[in-house]
Amino acid sequence: MATRRYQLAVLSTLILAVLVVGLGAFTRLTEAGLGCPDWPGCYGHLGVPDSGTAQSVAMLRFPDAPLDVTKAWNEMLHRYVAGTLALAIFALTWISWRRSDYRALRPMTTLLSVVVVMQAALGMWTVTLSLMPVVVMAHLLGGFTTVCLLAWLAVLAGAIKLPVMQISPPARRVGSVAVVAVIIQIGLGGWTSANYAATVCTQLPICESPWWQLFTPSAFNPISPHSETYQFGVLNHAERVTIHATHRLGAMVVTALVLAWAWMLWRAGARALAMAVSGVLAIQITLGVTNVVALLPLSVAVAHNLGGLSLLAILLLSRFLCLSPSARQGSHHGTVSTHR
Repeated sequence: MATRRYQLAVLSTLILAVLVVGLGAFTRLTEAGLGCPDWPGCYGHLGVPDSGTAQSVAMLRFPDAPLDVTKAWNEMLHRYVAGTLALAIFALTWISWRRSDYRALRPMTTLLSVVVVMQAALGMWTVTLSLMPVVVMAHLLGGFTTVCLLAWLAVLAGAIKLPVMQISPPARRVGSVAVVAVIIQIGLGGWTSANYAATVCTQLPICESPWWQLFTPSAFNPISPHSETYQFGVLNHAERVTIHATHRLGAMVVTALVLAWAWMLWRAGARALAMAVSGVLAIQITLGVTNVVALLPLSVAVAHNLGGLSLLAILLLSRFLCLSPSARQGSHHGTVSTHR
């Protein structure tokens, strides 16, 4: 049975994971993804070279990567916090395997440990492959996955209390489709950011005309054109317009599906949850529009990343609340009870 201390540890790790996602967005948006050209250190040091001698040695080792101390610290701060998150997840996993009464938590904690190892590899490849877009997008999705898995672990451990309610199978399918659509939209957002296409369209609701004439399938080729570095992007204007416009169109589809799911929740009597889903969606739309109108201000762009994460998390949790009677019974058996 999960103790209060373990529950607090799970919640603290969840908050830390959200912070890592936010720092990752901040690092990417401040062009600090290559602030340190090596991994896991920085210019051959455990931290950012601060003395004149250390900086001179760093420049001799990496003559093609001029040292920008601010960007280097942005990158290393993200690595330090991400490393702390990994240790916290490994600790949660070790405890779940050490105690026989935590057996129900072992699959989730083990999966989290595997995801963290994969995230570390993606973080390394992000640097060594010079911000290759497919790697950057995968790293973003891995961070979102980590947060969502930790949120579900918090439910299993009893740290987050969720009621279970019944809803019709057709309505549940709407929720499932909405979740899938949001995941795809997050991937599109990551692809937009990784290919530096966020500011290529500055008009609403889609893009400057004639944007539809510029559509090209090559914009979504996961194998990017060969380049020494992918910083600032390597795709042409038409490909970037294609990516950005697709992300905008995807936002419209997601809005319709999420609102439909909120309506299903409202009709099922979960009105507070329906309002929460609609509220998160409204905030995310507002942030997206502000990014376009204000030309991607840093604080709004970071908030937009976290808004996407929040929308995914609340959709996943709300969807799994709506279980069939058999699944409802199974969820109770799979949840770790709590000692007060």
